[in-house]
Amino acid sequence: MGANSSSIAELATNSYLQRLAGTETISENDPFWNQLLSFSFTTHTNGTDTQLLEEATLSISKLLIENNPRTENFQALVKIFLSRTKELKVSAECQDQLFIWQAHNALFIIRCLLKVFVSQVPEEELQLNFTYQERPPLSYGAEAEDLLEELICTLVHLIIELPLLDITYNILLESVTTLLVLLSYQLFQKEIIRESLIYKCLMQGQCLQYTSRVVKTLLYNFIRQEKCPSPRTQIFEQASEGSGLLYGLASGVASGLWTVLTLGGVGNKATQQGDLSSPLANRSLLLLLVLSNLSNRPENPNPYRQSIMSFRNTQDNTAIHSPNTYCFQINFNSLYTALYEQQKSDQATLLLYTLLHQNPNVRTYVLARTDVENLVLPILETLYCVEERNSHHVYMALIILLILTEEDSFNRSVHEVILKNITWYAERVLTEISLGSLLVLVVIRTVQYNMTRTRDKYLHTNCLAALANMSAQFRSLHQYAAQRIISLFALLSKKHNKVLEQATQSLRGPIGAEENSPVPDYAQDLNVIEEVIRMMLEIINSCLSTSLHHNPNLVYALLYKRDLFEQFRTHPSFQDVMQNLDMVISFFSHRLEQAGADLSVERVLEVIKQGAVALPKDKLKNKTAQHRNKLFSHRACVTHDGPSKLKALSLYMVCIPLYPAIHASDEMPLKHCYCMCFYHLLW
Repeated sequence: MGANSSSIAELATNSYLQRLAGTETISENDPFWNQLLSFSFTTHTNGTDTQLLEEATLSISKLLIENNPRTENFQALVKIFLSRTKELKVSAECQDQLFIWQAHNALFIIRCLLKVFVSQVPEEELQLNFTYQERPPLSYGAEAEDLLEELICTLVHLIIELPLLDITYNILLESVTTLLVLLSYQLFQKEIIRESLIYKCLMQGQCLQYTSRVVKTLLYNFIRQEKCPSPRTQIFEQASEGSGLLYGLASGVASGLWTVLTLGGVGNKATQQGDLSSPLANRSLLLLLVLSNLSNRPENPNPYRQSIMSFRNTQDNTAIHSPNTYCFQINFNSLYTALYEQQKSDQATLLLYTLLHQNPNVRTYVLARTDVENLVLPILETLYCVEERNSHHVYMALIILLILTEEDSFNRSVHEVILKNITWYAERVLTEISLGSLLVLVVIRTVQYNMTRTRDKYLHTNCLAALANMSAQFRSLHQYAAQRIISLFALLSKKHNKVLEQATQSLRGPIGAEENSPVPDYAQDLNVIEEVIRMMLEIINSCLSTSLHHNPNLVYALLYKRDLFEQFRTHPSFQDVMQNLDMVISFFSHRLEQAGADLSVERVLEVIKQGAVALPKDKLKNKTAQHRNKLFSHRACVTHDGPSKLKALSLYMVCIPLYPAIHASDEMPLKHCYCMCFYHLLW
């Protein structure tokens, strides 16, 4: 790209780039193109380097946008790229790096320019920049559409046809990234885009026939997690005297231009710790999520979403006879492994949510796994480390738990899995605990964190709905988990009393307050707290009604804090759910009195176990709220802006790594801000 350019800072004054963006029309046959495309560089995979590159080339890109309607140099560059992609598959099979090298460089420049086009001009004007040559105004649209569709189809064809090798890794990465750039128009629009030429090319044009192959290839890229090859395998590894004139010319030009472009100006600089080990897997996943969330209407359904919703396991023979045009088969075991190994990333959690929510085949497979702890533990760790995670990541993790806990088989199986030494749980040393008890602990901790920090009503509701789903299947709850359930109720009770006191004081008139000062809506706050308290009582009641004899530790904790429940016995909002609790407290308190005074913990538990056997089952009214809360938790998955936030998130999250210079501002639509917090996480 420029003579002796070894630093990114020199790009703005690069003579080759200035000529490309200038006022001179460059013929397709001009030797300039070979010189422009004969450079080598270390692939950048982090946001800082991307931002440096964008800032350094912004002036050149804007100049090209200004001059291109007259010069059509951008169209010529696109045609050069399209012409060099025809032999790429053969070149890969023959290990011929020359065509791959220059085609990659051409696409890299196209992608960098497209980023600026997308951010600076509307889609209609972008179409004009894909016109072959000057035409009468009425034919601009058709010509632009043809050329744009040809580029998109070529990129799709490369993704599904080109084998993933060291020498093809970077051009595959650029192909995926360029599609993401084209689809990122949504970032700069206030309204959701429903009609788009780019969408039409992908969902109705020639690309439609490749839908299932695209989804399958992107999933396999995510599953494989291939690391980015070292710089030595990305450029020519050796040059011999018999390499040929063209090879000698290209490598000679490369040595005189960008021999190795390192974004920090130092050769082969080690990547930062925060860099992604597999950028192709990451970008493929982002592209898959964006494609699956494109406009979907009855008259024009999204084929990528249909494919996501219907693909099956390779071991499922019925998939062969599936009437769904976009159905395919994939190895669910490999997919499951990749999903739980990558759960620390936001986009992998979003993919898991999408598959569990939309693909019944994946959901059935996941719930049938005997090693469900491999998937659940990373999700619990995400919730536990709520201070370090993005709020949307936490929200998605919670929704996944809600989906899983709607199944009774899952709720039973988690209590059968025994874990040892959970190192990331810091509040208490857990040498041995069931997965179900750990799940209870983490969800309760999330509720307590939300009460003191974020105060999100829906997070409260969804956390308690997950516990309500599980409550009837609680088995052998760990003593610490039982204590935390009652401690959470104690915290809610204390908060209830405080708000009630404030409400009473406000009715008497606030002391020292101005006459026109606004009065807090204590009645609304009180209603919210009482709703949460009722859910907690229903959770405890559900456990006692269905599995009391399996949970002596919960009965012990209930008896130890029995005074907490006194104030709610006569409360009109809780009388129905307090009946069972009153009866259990009275029954076991009487048996403990009969057993004598100064009982040890072991003796108390023994009395509780004996009493659980003796307690007549018909005395407990089975007013479990499990069914009601299960329905409620399902609604939490599909309402409360849940999927709409997640959908908006999947549409915009890709724009952060592609446009790292953008920051949230008051002028941007609120929905854009959903993705802004991913800025520090995606890279």
